[in-house]
Parts: sequence; C-alpha cells; structure tokens
Amino acid sequence: MKEGSEKEYLATLTKISKAITSDLYLEDILKLIVTLTANVMSAKICALWLLDEDTGDLRIRATQAMSREYLKERSLKVGEGIVGLVAREKEPVVIPDVMKDKRYKEKDLAKKEGFVSMLSVPMMVKDKLIGVINVYTVETYEFTKADINLLSAVANSAAVSIENTELLVKTKVIQEELETRKKVEKAKGILMKQQNLSEDEAYKLMRKSSMNKRVTMKDIAEAIILSYEIRGN
Repeated sequence: MKEGSEKEYLATLTKISKAITSDLYLEDILKLIVTLTANVMSAKICALWLLDEDTGDLRIRATQAMSREYLKERSLKVGEGIVGLVAREKEPVVIPDVMKDKRYKEKDLAKKEGFVSMLSVPMMVKDKLIGVINVYTVETYEFTKADINLLSAVANSAAVSIENTELLVKTKVIQEELETRKKVEKAKGILMKQQNLSEDEAYKLMRKSSMNKRVTMKDIAEAIILSYEIRGN
C-alpha cells in the first residue's frame, strides 16, 4: 500500500457513495468502482464479480485493465476457485503467490498478466452476498489486516451502490409497465366507445397497428389518447 492510502480510501468510499444516488447506469458504476479501487489499493488489476440471483452463478462484470475478451461469458459456481470460495464462505482470502496456490485456477491468465499476490473479499449488504472483488499485484506483496479492512469497506460500500441501483432499475421498469398498461386500457376504452368495438376487438386493432407501424403498444395508446383529447372529447 502506498503512503496516505487511508485518506485516499476514504475519498474512494465517498466517491462510491455518491454514485449510489447518481444517474449513472450500473455498468458505469461498476467501472468506476474497479478503477477507484485499483488506484487506492495500488493494484494492477481489480476485478468485480456479481452473483446472478437467477442462476446462482458468479459472473465477472467489470475490470479496469484486462481485455474485453476476459469479460465475455465468464462465470463461476459458488465454491469454485478462489472467487467461488470467497462467495461461499463470505470471508476474505489472501494468496501470496497465485502460481503456487492449487486453489487458483487461472494460472495461464496470471502468467500472461504477471499476477503475483491476490486479495479477494466478499461484497456484502448485511448478510446478503452481492458479489466478490479481487485485486492483484505484480510483485510479491503481503496484504495486511489494514489492506483487508480497506478493501472490505470499499466492497461493502460498492455492494450497497449496486443493490440500490438494481432496485431503482427494477422499480423504474415496473412503473413504466404499469404506466403502459394504464394507457393501453384508456386507449381501448376510447376505441370501444368511438367504434363500438368489444374489448378484445379494440385490443387486436391496437396490436395490429403496433405491428404494422413497428412501434410499441404504448406509442399507439398515446396516439389514440392524444387524438381523442385534441378533438375535445
């Protein structure tokens, strides 16, 4: 760790915390987290894995330096490799030399990137696992308790950011779906009244128009409602 790291990691925590309430997309937040973490930890690489709640797998979602190919279709089972071990045990793991540790499976990658020492910590929100953050050095380094605490603090702050961002996204999607349904229902009612159609006939007419014009049902509904309101009905 470099001198002044405590002050720097506090600044890093502040930046990550600000991201929680920002308008950044999740991918941008993840990129910010790994970049800031690598800088404050003086690490060559920081890699962030998130737990996919649907599959139960851990998927790599961000790294600040490795190639895009490394990010493609990379997943691990909980309990598999170091990342899976940290996810299962929910405890940090320190590896002095990844080339000498049998649990570390990415030895070809380590050789290519020049990885030596590794620190891996779980990303937690209370007792819930969100993911795992890894940092690697290119020289032998003995991670201290302070290093572990530092990265754990960053990881948990990041976990809150990710959890809140995903919650906001889900909430926004639900709100948009509800808004679309309301507009479709209102538009159906207008068609039923104006053209003496049944509910099913009105919906099919809107659906056909949506497909023919290659626009969403929401767009069709809004056009029907706007036309109705312009006519002063």
